[in-house]
Amino acid sequence: MTRSISIISFMLSALISLVGGTVLGVVSGLPVGAVAGVLFAASFIPMPKGTALMAIQREIWLEDIVANLFKSNPHLNYAVNADQFVLQGKVVHIPNAGSKPSVTRNRDSLPATVVQRTDVDITFNLDEFTTAPMLITNADDAELSYDKRQSVIGEHSDALAELIGDWFFYYWAPTASTQMVRTSGASTPAHVGTGVRKAVTLQDILDIQTKMNSNSVPAKDRYAVLDSQLYAQLQKDMTATQYRDFTQHQNVAEGVLGKLYGFTILDPRATVLRYSNAATPVPYEPGSDSTADTDFAGGLFWQRNSVIRALGMTDFYEDTGNPTYYGDIYSALVRAGGRKRRNDAKGVVALVQQVYTEG
Repeated sequence: MTRSISIISFMLSALISLVGGTVLGVVSGLPVGAVAGVLFAASFIPMPKGTALMAIQREIWLEDIVANLFKSNPHLNYAVNADQFVLQGKVVHIPNAGSKPSVTRNRDSLPATVVQRTDVDITFNLDEFTTAPMLITNADDAELSYDKRQSVIGEHSDALAELIGDWFFYYWAPTASTQMVRTSGASTPAHVGTGVRKAVTLQDILDIQTKMNSNSVPAKDRYAVLDSQLYAQLQKDMTATQYRDFTQHQNVAEGVLGKLYGFTILDPRATVLRYSNAATPVPYEPGSDSTADTDFAGGLFWQRNSVIRALGMTDFYEDTGNPTYYGDIYSALVRAGGRKRRNDAKGVVALVQQVYTEG
């Protein structure tokens, strides 16, 4: 069997060398036989142990990291894009016009009072997200080569996408009670904290719509994301007809589940928001260790022009042939950030659970 493979390899090398020698000979003007002979001889020179079969294409991976960020987080596609206002890859500065001038009907006195418009620019810093450097030893590289490195870089991209996506919910999360609606349904076991909570109902979504309408928020381009448990509770509150109407707007490719009371409902996530049990619930940072059994799960509803997202510098690092670690080391960095567009947070509403009590 080994002999057969060797013969096949010999013949394949000869064929490739002949074809390559012919092409190079014609182009360069050198004797075709001589060029083919050199190529044929070179094909049998052994590669040094541990040599990678293919180098990492850094530019391609940078593009993939960014593409995966938006693919894994559909909500980032439905916000004001402030990438063009990023300064030095770290800070966002958006020129913002002040309030509109007042208008008087049938003015009866002159001179009119002169006022000056005050412009308040929107400025915020981008956070830096970095992956832990990951080592691939020379032994692994020799045995698995390109495939393992591709897998490692893919894991870095996925980890960045998941954490950054969670942080955008926090960037956009309301902190004023006026921009929150509490769940009002029947008893359901808590999936954040312990005990029982009130389930999500259709009425809660209608209340959020009413709040936005009362705040003169544009009816177009309204979106929402619930965690998987809250979304299941909402489904349970729908009749078969309501669910059918809801899913008529489904678009799997864009992460859209359906449409309800003017809100495009996006794919559910493991976690969206976690709020404390304060008089005015306070959102936790993603991955916070200071959680409590009395905490509540939350979902987010927003109008596209009411939230901002920005992506700054993205980089991918590789240290090949490191003499200290006897292998190759890879890591990635992304700068990203966002905020609510208005200081009063109008256009953004959090749906927050509350404790269920008998009676």
